[in-house]
This record gives sequence, structure tokens and C-alpha cells, in this order.
Amino acid sequence: MSAITRPKQEYHEITTRNMERHLATPEWNIRQKLALACRILAAEGHESALAGQLTARGEKPGTFHMLRFGLGFDEATASSILLVDDDLNVLEGEGMPNPSNRFHLWIYRTRPDVNCVIHTHPPYVSALSVVGEPLAVAHMDHTMFHDDCAYLAEWPGVPIGDEEGEIISKAIGKKRSILLAHHGQLVACSSAEEATTMAIFIERAAKLQVMARAIGPIRQVRPELAKEAHDYRLKPKAVGATFHYFARRIVRTQPEVLE
Repeated sequence: MSAITRPKQEYHEITTRNMERHLATPEWNIRQKLALACRILAAEGHESALAGQLTARGEKPGTFHMLRFGLGFDEATASSILLVDDDLNVLEGEGMPNPSNRFHLWIYRTRPDVNCVIHTHPPYVSALSVVGEPLAVAHMDHTMFHDDCAYLAEWPGVPIGDEEGEIISKAIGKKRSILLAHHGQLVACSSAEEATTMAIFIERAAKLQVMARAIGPIRQVRPELAKEAHDYRLKPKAVGATFHYFARRIVRTQPEVLE
């Protein structure tokens, strides 16, 4: 019997249908997802004391969810997520919003497709940032960044003002991610699941890039293959399943995160 052969596009379509059918995910609300994202990123080495922020659009226009300032990512719970307005005034919850979240607001204003922004200072991304090296797409796992990672070569200063927000929002353009020189990384995505997944893998990509430099020059993936893999890795159901895998690892040992 001869083997069945099909065009590759047909396999992509079959895979997408099967993902839609089989990859069910829990019905967590946005506060729970942000708290889980915080703990996931802490476990992945993105903690930098109180530096870094996660935000998401609220249900009403001009409102945003964010972690109360003063807590580390590993301390986040659903009840510590604030709801604020477009000038960082607290609408729901108790505590102070992170003043550095102001530059996130500029991204939301210019990108209606963005529903979640994550900014962190993980070590390997930071290593690239201090030598002025953009992210290289050289491994299948990191092709989600193919033609989807901008680079800001000059640090505009502490991002608590409108100037920094304007600069960073222009620099990222329509891409999902950006490396910020002398600073860290930022992802601006359609969902908390997508943003968390990209934040995890941008640090892993940077780590691999730093490790590979010890062996030799980096060979990037062919653009047409990188584009195919980019779209495959960012299928919404696959992204959701990836987020919920990392989230289940947190919930098993830290169930209070969902409170």
C-alpha cells in the first residue's frame, strides 16, 4: 500500500480544525489570567524586583487592568489586579497603579488590535539590550518573532512620561514585540494568552542566541520557512493551549493565584 501524500497546506487546515475541536481551555477571567501570567513569568525568570508590568484592556473603553504597584510578579493574585482609567486613576481595587504603565496607554491608543501588553527585564533579553543586538530568528521555536519583533536602538529614559510612550509606540509599529535597548522587552498582543506566550519565548530566544554566540555565528532561518512557522506557532488555539499548560503548572502549587 502506498503512503498517503497531500499538499502541506492541507495538513495545516486539518491541524487547525483538530485544534479547534480538541484544545479546550478553562474559562478564567482577565484578572485571573493576568495574575497567572505574572506568576508564570516569575517562574520563567522575568522577575526584576518591582520592574516590569502587565496590563490588559478592560471591558469598557478607556479602562485597563494592571497589577497593584508594590507587588512582585510572584505575589500576584486575581484580587491584586486593579482597574484604572486612561489617566491611571483607580476605578476598582485598592492600591497604587504602577506609574510606568503610562507608556502602555500609548500603545493601546495607537493599536486597537492590542488587548494585552507585557513588559519585563529578563536577563538574556537584557544582555542583548546592553550590547545593542536585535533578536535573531534562528530556531523553529522562535519563528513567532519572524518579521514581528521591532528594535528600539536608543533608550528614552524611565518610561513614566508621555514622551517615552510616544517613542515606544512608534517604534513597535504594527509588530507584536520589540527589544528595547538598555532596557528589556515588550509584547503587545491580541490576548493575555498570546502576550504571555510571546514574553516567555522572547527570553528563551535571547538565551539561545547568547548561548549560540559561544559556538559560532548565528545562521538565521530562511524567510519563507520562518513565515510559515510564524503563522503556525501563533494559531490562537495553540497559543491558548500553551498558556494554559504553563498556568496549570502554577495552579498545582499556587492555587491562591486565582483568588
